[in-house]
Amino acid sequence: MLSTLWFYLQTRFVKDEEGQGMVEYGLILALVAIAVIGLLRAMGVSVGAILGNISTELDTAIGG
Repeated sequence: MLSTLWFYLQTRFVKDEEGQGMVEYGLILALVAIAVIGLLRAMGVSVGAILGNISTELDTAIGG
């Protein structure tokens, strides 16, 4: 009886780590996204100007 209970607990709680890796990757991705958004907000208008210049240069290079 105790061996059956021990086996059940091991298989149910100890070895059940299938989704743990995906949760960790999701948390890391969320943290990176928050950091990037914070950085872009802190840089403000200068980032908009840089991205505008890049867009203009790409349009000119493509011929549009």
